[in-house]
Amino acid sequence: MGRSRNTRRGPGAVEAVVEAVDGGLAQLVPDPDRARAWTLLIDGAPQSHVDLDDPAYLSFEYQRRLGHVIDLVAPPGKPVHVVHLGGGALSLARYVAATRPRSTQQVVERDTGLVQLVRRELPLDPNARIRVRSADARAGLAKVPDGWADLVISDVFSGARTPAHLTSTEFLDEVRRALKPTGTHAANLADGPPLAHLRGQIATAAARFAELALIADPAVLRGKRFGNAVLVAADQPLPLAELTRRAASDPHPARVEHGRPLIDFTGGAAPVTDAAAVASPAPPPSVFR
Repeated sequence: MGRSRNTRRGPGAVEAVVEAVDGGLAQLVPDPDRARAWTLLIDGAPQSHVDLDDPAYLSFEYQRRLGHVIDLVAPPGKPVHVVHLGGGALSLARYVAATRPRSTQQVVERDTGLVQLVRRELPLDPNARIRVRSADARAGLAKVPDGWADLVISDVFSGARTPAHLTSTEFLDEVRRALKPTGTHAANLADGPPLAHLRGQIATAAARFAELALIADPAVLRGKRFGNAVLVAADQPLPLAELTRRAASDPHPARVEHGRPLIDFTGGAAPVTDAAAVASPAPPPSVFR
């Protein structure tokens, strides 16, 4: 597959970069409002947004919500150990490096072609302590030392669906093994009515973690539309008040559910095991129009 490089045509004009990667057709589309910012799409589905001049800027709703979790996982500016399952354009790894200098991060991204494209076109700060491993997310997580991570972020999509083997209690056992006792797990989930996948994922996390919170658009929680939700899990109390304040003040406000109302929301869904796991539902075509 040929590609159009980010060459200029006239004042300020920058072309998209189009290239075949393992997961489909990748496009890096320039942001018309920000000089060195790009949106990554895979087969037309938006995956990540990166501003090379301002890596602390998070454009996508779900990335902003994960950014709140990153901000609150430790005191401001304190370096942390983070595992990112799913790399995309490395937006969240760049965010951690910008907001928490000297943090050490491991990114596990299966799509080798995508990693090469992003490294070439959207280079990382050479001083950032970010290691990118080309591997399946669960296999890469298995190589993380016991109790190493302050935060594990799961943001893995294949064909816009979370693979089945990343939805089970056995997967979360591996996440807990890699986390410090005070660590946090945050997962980007996508679902639509009747929200069976989301309910099952909450039940699965509740079977493995003592504390849970869900950050989502109220319309998604009501089953009115397909969308993203960020599930946060830990064995220590979560910063619920501050998470709630930040989510509510976003450009696209979100609600934070926790405690008994969140468990009731599952409607009695059973935890998902490897034996019964299925991939998350595919989004309807209208989502990306």
